Amino acid sequence: MNKTVKDLLYILIGALIFALGVNYFTIPNQLSEGGILGITIITYYLFQWSPGVVNFVINALLIVVGYKFFEKRAFIYTLISIASSSGFLFLTEGIGKKLTDDLLLASLFAGLLVGVGLGLIFRAGGSSGGTTILAKLANQYVGWSIGKAMLLLDIIVVAGSIFIIGLEKTMYTLLVVFVGAKAIDFIVEGLDERVAVLIISNSPDRVLAMITEKMSRGLTVLDGHGGYTGQKKELLYIVINKQEIVQLKNLIHEIDEQAYVTIHNVHEMMGKGYKAG
Repeated sequence: MNKTVKDLLYILIGALIFALGVNYFTIPNQLSEGGILGITIITYYLFQWSPGVVNFVINALLIVVGYKFFEKRAFIYTLISIASSSGFLFLTEGIGKKLTDDLLLASLFAGLLVGVGLGLIFRAGGSSGGTTILAKLANQYVGWSIGKAMLLLDIIVVAGSIFIIGLEKTMYTLLVVFVGAKAIDFIVEGLDERVAVLIISNSPDRVLAMITEKMSRGLTVLDGHGGYTGQKKELLYIVINKQEIVQLKNLIHEIDEQAYVTIHNVHEMMGKGYKAG
């Protein structure tokens, strides 16, 4: 119950921040966005249709078509996300003042607020609806990857904005989209971003002991062998915070300067003993 209340609070706060970003920075400076939000904003420029109402209608239609792609909890959270974001867009409509004439500042803050708002919604398990559903439909019926489909849809909407807001402001819109994407990643992944490290050393026991002692971290030992030599090797696998990478590399280098180390980002961890994303 506590987690549900926390999730709903995240969605509501995120929806409000999202709406403020659109109504205080994006629309007053005649910028746009990608995806369904971009279509919503463009219809406002063309016909003065309420962004809140248009956003709700489009997403409601799409979620009816794509409901089968959602699990029950995700479906409910997505409905709440769409209703709250559309509601706040409607309630804050027209109150946004043009806080700056500097398009660069407006783009940065538009992307930041929209990204933080959507990031909170995504972190709670909600969804923005529209583009995600269209991407899943394209994946099922056309065979495109979801990421490719979402990118293509965003590009189409942003490119179409050229005919409404002009080339210069469309270029600033690309900045809005980029900053928003980075803000979403930051909120969803948090400050506690993790990386996975695979270590191949000629002294695995000493490296294991050093990391365990100095970093108080557990490692997983994997059995392997050289593809060319056939020599048996023990591989060490560990997941750490990004801030600990330098310390880990120094410890490994202290034991084995020739150790082979690979590092890659971890987007999500599940299972007992791991912190939920």
